[in-house]
Amino acid sequence: AFVAHDLRTPLSAITFAAYLLEQRLARDGADAEIARLLKLLARNARQLEGLVGNVLAENTQLLTELGVALERRRFDLWPMVENILQDLQPIAAKAGTKMVNLVPDDLELNADANLLRRILQNLITNAIAYAPAGQVTIGARDPGGGEPVEMWVSDTGAGIPAELIDKVFDALETDPKRNGLGLGLAIVKTFVEAHDGKVWVESIVGEGSTFRFTVPRTTLRKEATVPVPAERSAPAAPQAWRAAGPWGAR
Repeated sequence: AFVAHDLRTPLSAITFAAYLLEQRLARDGADAEIARLLKLLARNARQLEGLVGNVLAENTQLLTELGVALERRRFDLWPMVENILQDLQPIAAKAGTKMVNLVPDDLELNADANLLRRILQNLITNAIAYAPAGQVTIGARDPGGGEPVEMWVSDTGAGIPAELIDKVFDALETDPKRNGLGLGLAIVKTFVEAHDGKVWVESIVGEGSTFRFTVPRTTLRKEATVPVPAERSAPAAPQAWRAAGPWGAR
């Protein structure tokens, strides 16, 4: 279910990119074969989105515990973030959201690049959804002295009510205004903690939210788990927050 959740973002980007190409070629006069292939691409992307949704609906209830093994390596952070922003550009363009990469171009990390990419992808996608026609900023700083590297994703959205701040990372908790199963931020928390890091959110209603997390320079354990109590398993219709508010499907 966690893997299926992560597939939704690239599939959405592919679907929207295919739609834009269809519209542009229809306007400019497309070759018939190219138009047919684009329709085929768009149709199959939508079909995949439906299949991924079914996997989530059917398998989230089977989640009990997730073990995450790290594969650390050194890499430059700025190019990774830039690549993620390019991949998410179709989604940001659809929402009218500007994305800004403020990560220092000389910052290196020793982390699991695959898991870190999924952390950032979930946080940025979530921020775009809650900041239409706004701005999403990705930043990082290295305090030095052996202290953990800190990263953040901020948005200019509606913000999160103070009484709900502590709940946004709970698995299977969802925003009733969004179509999700409440796994996005649970994935983020799981992968950050697998690095022995910490994740938290700062938010002011009406001004936006900033999700911050740390990546220590060394790890104390090789696996981390996130429990999902059986009695909280997801039904066909996603469980709603006890109070409405503009946070994530997060």
